Amino acid sequence: MIIQQFFTKKIAHSSYFLGGDKLCAIIDPRRDADMYIEVAREMGTRITHILETHLHADFISGHMDLAQKTGATIYGPRSANYDFDYTPLSEGDSFELEDMTIKIFETPGHTPEHISYVVVDRSRGDDPVALFCGDTLFVGDVGRPDLFPGRAEELASKLYDSLHEKIMKLPDTCEVCPAHGAGSLCGRAMAAKRTSTIGYEKKFNYALKINDRKKFIDSLTHGMPDAPDHFSRCTSINKQGPIKIIDMPLLEELEPSAFSSLAAGTNTLVLDVRNFEAFGGQHIQGAYSIDLDSNFPTFSGWLLPPETDILLVSEGYEQAVEASMQLRRVGLDRVYGYLVGGMYAWVTAGLPAGHVPQLSSHELHQRVMQGDATVFVDVRSVSEYDSFHLHNAINIPVADLRKRYVELDPTTETVIICGSGQRSSMGASILKQKGFKKVFNAAGGMRGYAAAGFGPECPLCALPWASFPVRSNMR
Repeated sequence: MIIQQFFTKKIAHSSYFLGGDKLCAIIDPRRDADMYIEVAREMGTRITHILETHLHADFISGHMDLAQKTGATIYGPRSANYDFDYTPLSEGDSFELEDMTIKIFETPGHTPEHISYVVVDRSRGDDPVALFCGDTLFVGDVGRPDLFPGRAEELASKLYDSLHEKIMKLPDTCEVCPAHGAGSLCGRAMAAKRTSTIGYEKKFNYALKINDRKKFIDSLTHGMPDAPDHFSRCTSINKQGPIKIIDMPLLEELEPSAFSSLAAGTNTLVLDVRNFEAFGGQHIQGAYSIDLDSNFPTFSGWLLPPETDILLVSEGYEQAVEASMQLRRVGLDRVYGYLVGGMYAWVTAGLPAGHVPQLSSHELHQRVMQGDATVFVDVRSVSEYDSFHLHNAINIPVADLRKRYVELDPTTETVIICGSGQRSSMGASILKQKGFKKVFNAAGGMRGYAAAGFGPECPLCALPWASFPVRSNMR
């Protein structure tokens, strides 16, 4: 028996190859699925099983593409009621894969239809050796139960039973193979380690040590990070069966004049995926700024309207292709083209461009000390702001800025701040779309501000893998 993990950065997603001598299964595949076929070929195995643990909320699964390319059978929860042909599985079901027996646990809690796969390697013994638990159990955490409006307490109670009555009764030596790691918003406090064992989690996982059902429910129904917009969309798309990548149009190369004509359409948006400094220097007016080096797929799924056609501004073809692939991972499939030659071609064609001045940490500090009419808007999460922010800064998380911009005066000088300059550039682009004229981005954000000696160390610096940092203490 061979297990190989595939970790997809930014969405912090783990999928798995489970192989024998000649046959193998892929568990919770990502949408761009060719790498699984390559690994199976390298291992000398054939993909015969595609195993889904649940209807994923934070990414689009690759089960449809992988099944078409390999002829493998898709397996998933019976209660998911997929809209395509699959083998439905329920509590107590099992199937064989060479010398392995794979048993099914129904483990609702993170989602109502969730199942887990328990693997017994009969060539070595009868004890379960691996648990593919999807988003039920993570390293250091458990799945959040609050993604279904009005059902958080019900699902938290079911999660308690799934953990205490089933998963925790597995042998301590059983490997834990979750679907996400640190940086994912499917939990709250995942550790950086990507696999574990039942015994280790029973000893160190905070949630498993809460033996009182009411306290467990209370812990998991308060203080959760906001769920991005695309979570509900991805669940629906995965149930229906995503459009196959092979059926999508190729990325079109657009000269500035053609790009400008298409961008003027009422159902089209421009997405600038360059770093925030480049966006600040020159950008197409009305464009969104989402830095490809940031948590790009999560914030794209969160901020961009899914029914709109997308045109990309990038540093070149390869960056545009990468951005297009990451957008597809969160269900944004309507990417039609990119600007050939980038902003250099745009400005040398004599087309209009916008700017967002970038403030250094020292320039930011000068404005803070002057106490003039400048408004400081901190677009980080509420928990980040509560523990670490500038005096008099207003907290409007970047996703909320799409509606809460009306709380701000568009004629006043406004400085946008985040942890590094990436989310604040997103926020600046939103305000520019809404007609704000005097918008500045705090380049380096609170990390740079602290590094310059104007505050204690930013907690984000200690966790470079995290999408949303832990708490610190600064006012």
